[in-house]
Amino acid sequence: MKRLKKTSRGPWTGKEKWGCQGEKVRKQNEKDHTGEQQKTEHSTHSERKRRDSFGMFDGYDSCSEDTSSSSSSDESEEEVAPLPSSLPIIKNNGQVYTYPDGKSGMATCEMCGMVGVRDAFYSKTKRFCSVSCSRSYSSNSKKASILARLQVTGKPPTKKAKVLQKQPLVAKLAAYAQYQATLQSQAKTKSAVSLEGFSWGNYINSNSFIAAPVTCFKHAPMGTCWGDISENVRVEVPNTDCSLPTKVFWIAGIVKLAGYNALLRYEGFESDSSLDFWCNICGSDIHPVGWCAASGKPLVPPRTIQHKYTNWKAFLVKRLTGAKTLPPDFSQKVSESMQYPFKPSMRVEVVDKTHLCRTRVAIVESVIGGRLRLVYEESEDKTDDFWCHMYSPLIHHIGWSRSIGHRFKRSDITKKQDGHFDTPPHLFAKVKEVDQSGEWYKEGMKLEAIDPLNLSAICVATIRKVLADGFLMIGIDGSEAADGSDWFCYHATSPSIFPVGFCEINMIELTPPRGYTKLPFKWFDYLRETGSIAAPVKLFNKDVPNHGFRVGMKLEAVDLMEPRLVCVATVTRIIHRLLRIHFDGWEEEYDQWVDCESPDLYPVGWCQLTGYQLQPPAPQTSRESQSGSSKQKKKAKSQQYKGHKKMTPLQLKEELLDGEEYSFLQGASDQESNGSASYYIKQEP
Repeated sequence: MKRLKKTSRGPWTGKEKWGCQGEKVRKQNEKDHTGEQQKTEHSTHSERKRRDSFGMFDGYDSCSEDTSSSSSSDESEEEVAPLPSSLPIIKNNGQVYTYPDGKSGMATCEMCGMVGVRDAFYSKTKRFCSVSCSRSYSSNSKKASILARLQVTGKPPTKKAKVLQKQPLVAKLAAYAQYQATLQSQAKTKSAVSLEGFSWGNYINSNSFIAAPVTCFKHAPMGTCWGDISENVRVEVPNTDCSLPTKVFWIAGIVKLAGYNALLRYEGFESDSSLDFWCNICGSDIHPVGWCAASGKPLVPPRTIQHKYTNWKAFLVKRLTGAKTLPPDFSQKVSESMQYPFKPSMRVEVVDKTHLCRTRVAIVESVIGGRLRLVYEESEDKTDDFWCHMYSPLIHHIGWSRSIGHRFKRSDITKKQDGHFDTPPHLFAKVKEVDQSGEWYKEGMKLEAIDPLNLSAICVATIRKVLADGFLMIGIDGSEAADGSDWFCYHATSPSIFPVGFCEINMIELTPPRGYTKLPFKWFDYLRETGSIAAPVKLFNKDVPNHGFRVGMKLEAVDLMEPRLVCVATVTRIIHRLLRIHFDGWEEEYDQWVDCESPDLYPVGWCQLTGYQLQPPAPQTSRESQSGSSKQKKKAKSQQYKGHKKMTPLQLKEELLDGEEYSFLQGASDQESNGSASYYIKQEP
């Protein structure tokens, strides 16, 4: 049977004309016939194409107008029921579209008239739905035909039905719609498997998690222009609960936000969550209300609720009056925010991952969502690479190391390769200007710093060298290499360095120097034993932005010990601007301290939006395989800290006051409030 074709003769008249070509049957004497065309005339007013402001057609409420098709044969005429009122007909630009049929993957059983997927039918010729129908047809028994029809539909055939009775058009349309829905379902399942079965929506719903809002991530797409997108905002989205083969839309409201992802519910479902679905709000299929009307796209209510209202236009007008929607230029802003200035073949200076104390030249190999895959210039097979964000403090313009006095590994390549060019300096993240003319950091001063080789630890550290432009070379006490190859560079305004006593006053475990036996560790004793002084508190960065993070929030975070990986993570502690990031499914040993403005943190849905691969929570087997080594580390650490009694800030203050002129300002740990706070030790003159 050929596909149903749309016929168009003249202007829109409110109802198009249908043509249907007769189906070939497998009897020798049966002939082909063409279906009769039915014509209905309307008033002059209805001859114009009409559309309202929501993209729905004025004729939608009458879309159930009787439309039928009939066919005949030499032996009998078949009675074909008209299209039911529940079948939506989409009228667009003066034309009526209906389903393809016949040879487009569907088949009709020549015995019982059942319509189904052709590949599921019996025999090579796909003429019968089952072995029973095939045998019944061969015996040409009318009784067998009636029994078969009762078995499939539960209803006897009409009086004029024959053994070779054709299936009504409506049943074929419904079967084809079901077939298309099956294909879509299989496609969705396949795409989900590619992410190892992980779904942010299911993960958040099943555990009632809360995700960090997009506004927490200024470096991420839409981070600075997210606006007031929140729950109850209405959008136009594809209608997946529809039996039409063409893509249609309907209006949905945001039930819950999780980063870029939104849980949506179609308008008309009220409190029914059975068809709620998650999608990325920045995706190409999400539009503001009014987009369908402007783009000529049809709005069709979901099949499940078509019976609830007779006038859907009035329903939408009532529901959407005063409601919020996306800005008209939302998709344009998304596109603009995902344009990145760094391009492949650009040359940069980046930290040498084998010797943290120096930098090397690397080439930008690829850019994904602002993250750069850098290949060291001397790598011939391009496997010696390093991942970081374009705003990372680890990359700089060519010539940066020489300008501040930083160590630099010269490349064996004497001249640039063809196509490679130096990255313009203005593309890199700017650091705050500092005044080094007055009181400033000096070599040998003590402080506390996040260990770049063990980001879960804040350690006792020493300033080993003062560079230009406010940069410092820092070493971890007790574990430094003799040649200083493990020194690392932090800027004076870096949020990864802290004054002496920061951990104590904020109830964070401070990692003492390796081999230091006088435990519990006391800064006063250590400074006296080493003949050192603490770096002045006033030189440290004390700015605390209104970051918006809360304990328990979900996000996507880079594993900085393996920076090519972006993982499902949770904020477990907040110390002013410092965040403790836990990787879901892994031991706490792998947690990392990260600044709230780190470009290595992203909203939920960032990987999906940018095409980056997300690492799901570690499965049980992976956790068990890691538990052995983690427990050994924890045991060693617990022995190291055995007998260590934590002191309150007041006790520490009193003890230090008995010795030297040190004093503390009372601070708070695990701060969930934003804004500045006095949480550092204040060193009196």
